[in-house]
Amino acid sequence: MEVAEIQNPNPPGRMVHRPVLLPLWAALPVAAMAGVVLDAGFPDRDIWPLAFVGIGLILVALIGRRAASALLVGFVGGGSFYLAQIQWASLFLGPLPMSALVVLQALFFALGCVTITLAWRWVPRAWPAGRLLLPAATIAGLWTLREAISSTWPYGGFSWGRVAMSQSDSPIKELFPWVGIAGVSFLMVFLVALIIDALRLSAVNPLRRLSAPVIVATILVAVPGWSLEPVGTLRIAAIQGNGPAGYFDDRSPGDLLAAQLAATLPILDPDLDAVLWPEGSTDRSPLEDIYTAAVFDRISGEADAPLVGWAITERGGLTYNTQILWQAGQGAVDLYDKKRPVPFGEYVPARAFWRPFAPELIDLVQRDYTPGTADPIFDIGGVPVGVNICFDIVEDQVLRDSVLQGAQLIVAASNNADFGRTDQSAQQLAIARVRALELGRTVVNVSTVGLTAVIAPDGRIVEQLPWHTAGSIVSDVDLVETLTPVSLIGQRLEWLLAGLGVGALLAALPWRRPSATAASAAIGAPAHGR
Repeated sequence: MEVAEIQNPNPPGRMVHRPVLLPLWAALPVAAMAGVVLDAGFPDRDIWPLAFVGIGLILVALIGRRAASALLVGFVGGGSFYLAQIQWASLFLGPLPMSALVVLQALFFALGCVTITLAWRWVPRAWPAGRLLLPAATIAGLWTLREAISSTWPYGGFSWGRVAMSQSDSPIKELFPWVGIAGVSFLMVFLVALIIDALRLSAVNPLRRLSAPVIVATILVAVPGWSLEPVGTLRIAAIQGNGPAGYFDDRSPGDLLAAQLAATLPILDPDLDAVLWPEGSTDRSPLEDIYTAAVFDRISGEADAPLVGWAITERGGLTYNTQILWQAGQGAVDLYDKKRPVPFGEYVPARAFWRPFAPELIDLVQRDYTPGTADPIFDIGGVPVGVNICFDIVEDQVLRDSVLQGAQLIVAASNNADFGRTDQSAQQLAIARVRALELGRTVVNVSTVGLTAVIAPDGRIVEQLPWHTAGSIVSDVDLVETLTPVSLIGQRLEWLLAGLGVGALLAALPWRRPSATAASAAIGAPAHGR
């Protein structure tokens, strides 16, 4: 049978073996439930406390496990979470590619759970004096490591579903400008692991063990937001055309541009500083099509302001997903090409290798977008504006680069038409709110079908358009120059926290064999079970 090891401080170093908290037959359904509960902490349900509950259920299910059963428990928990979290992907990709993505992410989750179950076992033995805090910090660091790796590998990774992304409305949201998404994930898991240990370590002084998580939670909630002072405003018009922008939508040539134009014309006036269109808002590129160029000229001319438009562009024999800064009478004055095209959605990596496995699905992706190299900044009336396209919003470095290069405002253009009325749009809007908090910038999230919104630097939604409705937002948005701490620290903090987890686990490794052997001899049974 599997055993959990709990430190008994009298005498120091002696391990008291007790049955594992959950046998495998119970741990598997708990893990499956944990994934669903964790997902409920994210939009569209958006019950943020459930993210902590979901984390706790996973961690409890891992206590006392052997590596093989921890792998199974983690796979079940990760699979259940990602299946609930990204079920919207099946509308565009179909069930097979979505299932493949779920399985891949569940494998990452499972491998991370193996390291966590080892941390539950090894770290308390190595440092009995730090029994209450060090295991929790190690587990949080290992969780952060798993999120970091799965967010960057393979093919650029999949950053969706990091636990911090569930906290755009929670009392700990003020932590984002200080420690970013990675830091908030670390602190969430640290607090939950600390609570679990405080409840199960009956040998430790009750006041000490129960006060520790209370103190930590109080500190997390009490952290003040980063002070931001606007340096001015920019009057923008964000246009949601509600055109037939989905990959499989029935449309005729020109329908996208017509829908976007119809939603734009009623709000044009010379007081605007910029007009913002989303990804997927045109049928043809104004760089090649005379009529589209004339429409862009008309919008910019009547607004007496530049249009931040969009098109699929062909340049130098390569295809790009491109935002275009268009000025009437001058044409395209700047371009931003999406830096991280979505693998198997916007391009197929190693197409010759993958095509034989699912030729019909692979052939649906008819063009391969090339990653852009241009800086993510448009100069709009002397104001540096950070630009990005759709899933760029989940890539830490893309948005951080724009702020480090002087962006005082962020425009996030997206096309959510392929995902219908699923959770995807709400999840993406929540991520945009987290980015506003993290980077201390107004974020204008402009979409073809929703959810288009203006988000203040403190994460508040200033104004929002409903799903699948043509409309516009005209707003004077704050401009900010101040850099938040996490903007300056960048991903160094993420790898520092991950390194803490790995370092503590590896440092505890030499203690494993002698402790386990001695303990096994003391009770006359193997130290590890199934």
